[in-house]
Amino acid sequence: MAGFRVPNLAAGGLRVVPHPAVMLVLEFGAGMPTVDDGTGRHHRGSLVAGPGFGSGGGVRAWGERVECVQVRLSSVLARRVLGVPPADLTGTAVPLDDLWGREAARLRERLGESRSWRERFALTDALLAHRCAARPPADPAVTWVWDRIVASGGRVRVDGLAAELGWSRKRLWSRFHAHLGMAPKHAAKLVRFDHAVHRMVAGHGAARAAADSGYCDQSHLHRDVRAFTGAAPTAVVDEPFLTVDDRAWPTGPPARTSPTRER
Repeated sequence: MAGFRVPNLAAGGLRVVPHPAVMLVLEFGAGMPTVDDGTGRHHRGSLVAGPGFGSGGGVRAWGERVECVQVRLSSVLARRVLGVPPADLTGTAVPLDDLWGREAARLRERLGESRSWRERFALTDALLAHRCAARPPADPAVTWVWDRIVASGGRVRVDGLAAELGWSRKRLWSRFHAHLGMAPKHAAKLVRFDHAVHRMVAGHGAARAAADSGYCDQSHLHRDVRAFTGAAPTAVVDEPFLTVDDRAWPTGPPARTSPTRER
């Protein structure tokens, strides 16, 4: 979870880089963020985006006097929190009002009335915990597979996971896709990309990041980065969207970052 106060972000100024989590953006400022999803549709205000949102590099965000809280939800928790399965969100963004109705408007008001980021984070935590407790957990087998993929940095073999469950590869694909909206192999690819790109943002060269993240070679990493972001690795590591992630910048974003994160 992170809070942002962005005085001015010109149109097309922020490339949204794909992430394995479900992204929840809760805005409450004087201005309103706008996201172009790459298809010509513009989303304004609070929104929810599924895993991999931004793939291809066509998703951009901008706005003036924007204040918001961003939450990254594990894909296996998203249904309990949001009320819809991640399969309904894969690769796209949905206005939060469409999912939560008046509750989204009330949350916006309460975030705006809060006197500090600490209060806003506590308010958001309490709301998400309440919504999560109101719904049953995700399929235990799917959760186990997802956790193994994340823990391995996307380097686990899907065939091996199916064998450990005593399932066929087809059954694993079907159950996983039905719950999370993506195939296990694609999920592993997205997690591996995320791991590698954050290694590069942290200062490791592409060759080192590729080797540490389980890529066959540096060119393999380049192909994945290009497919997910539409840019070369040397350009992606300077994207402000990546510098707000604690795994990339554990002590805070560098001074050149456009969005200002408040913790």
